[in-house]
Amino acid sequence: MTQTLTETAGLRRSLGFRDLVVYGLLFIAPMAPVGVFGTLDAKSHGAVALVYVVATVAMAFTAFSYAQMVRVAPQAGSVFAYARTALGEGPGFVAGWMAALDYVLIPAVAYLFSGIAMHALVPSVSSWVWTALAVVVTTGLNMYGVRAAARVGFAVLAMEIVVLLVFVVAAIVVLVQDGERRGWLSPLSGDGSLGGFSLAAVLGAVSVAVLSYLGFDAIASFAEEVTGGSAKVARAVLCCLALAGFLFVAQTYLAALLQPVTAAGLAAEPGKQGTAFYDAVDASAGTWLGDLVAVSKAVGAAFAALAGQAAAGRLLFAMARERRLPRVLARVDAASGVPRPALGLAAVVTLVAAVWASRRDDGLDHLVSVVDIGALTAFVLLHASVVSWFAVRRMEGPPVWWRHVLLPVLGAAVAVAVIVEASGTAQVVGAVWLVVGLVVMAAQRGRRTGHGVSADG
Repeated sequence: MTQTLTETAGLRRSLGFRDLVVYGLLFIAPMAPVGVFGTLDAKSHGAVALVYVVATVAMAFTAFSYAQMVRVAPQAGSVFAYARTALGEGPGFVAGWMAALDYVLIPAVAYLFSGIAMHALVPSVSSWVWTALAVVVTTGLNMYGVRAAARVGFAVLAMEIVVLLVFVVAAIVVLVQDGERRGWLSPLSGDGSLGGFSLAAVLGAVSVAVLSYLGFDAIASFAEEVTGGSAKVARAVLCCLALAGFLFVAQTYLAALLQPVTAAGLAAEPGKQGTAFYDAVDASAGTWLGDLVAVSKAVGAAFAALAGQAAAGRLLFAMARERRLPRVLARVDAASGVPRPALGLAAVVTLVAAVWASRRDDGLDHLVSVVDIGALTAFVLLHASVVSWFAVRRMEGPPVWWRHVLLPVLGAAVAVAVIVEASGTAQVVGAVWLVVGLVVMAAQRGRRTGHGVSADG
């Protein structure tokens, strides 16, 4: 029997708890702080490990809201489904529309990172070729089936964890033999080169560090493909964030101890910030470890994009199923159980964005400057959904105020603060994308009304 696409076939339930955690950690990337280590070290006056401790706590508010809402609406649309259920059709569309911007751009950035890293290792092949190849390979895995992609992703994640463990062991050996370059408590209190401890400096760096965590929320988009119910998804979201936080704090603490340049030195020479992690590793353990970390980042970035592309496909599928996007995107392949048209669209858009950026000298800056603004906006609506469902509408009995009001309000405050701290370019792109979404929503509402269907129908 030939493979067919159908709107009646559902997503296939084949993922377990481990698979969900793998997807989340792949999307985040276990060594995500490597690229921003120098920037955060300079911004925080040397208290880079403390930055990630605070950032983990800050993102825990969002993870907790996801864990609550996935039980209310265990659907592939994630935040689109949550806001639609708790706030209504309009806010639901806006949440999904803004999250779609993030889910398309984050994989594009990851593919570009992979292409740049591979070009550095094999300069004879252009970075855009490596970028396009990474898109083709990972898209093929996603099209084949969510289970197969999860298995390959687990192998890649295991490789990344092994490389991280090698770094940890090498760093400990160097510290035992040669001692630390900075004080043992400096990664938590600052190195003193820019004066004493500054809470404002740490919080300013946190607004950047929280972007390292974006991706754990993608776990919720697989709610219709997990065996064992939504409680397993909720546990996976919280577990993924906790593991990522532990890995981030551990690696930045050790790297800060090995860092030969002070925070003041990095602040004075911004050009050194991007390679600060690699420079610290090279200076202490040798270039072999720096090269190993670079290769791991190249491969890991491509598979972070794989997880992001899969999440984007599920979001587009869910919005199309509710007639918020063209119905063709709601079709599921009967043989593989995956929404191939939605995945294909996500892959094409990501490919165009990544290859365009890879062929421009300022392409990476353009992409990085606007990524995450959509997710942060969606997070605000996520937290509003918790308050609305549990505290305002009281759909599940009397609310628990610390859980259903205090924590989501704090989470929304964190998201708003990061949006305010975002670049002007990011804010403009986010505003333009939002306006386009509102126009699309208005057009849909008018079309439904013209056909005698209510706006909420």
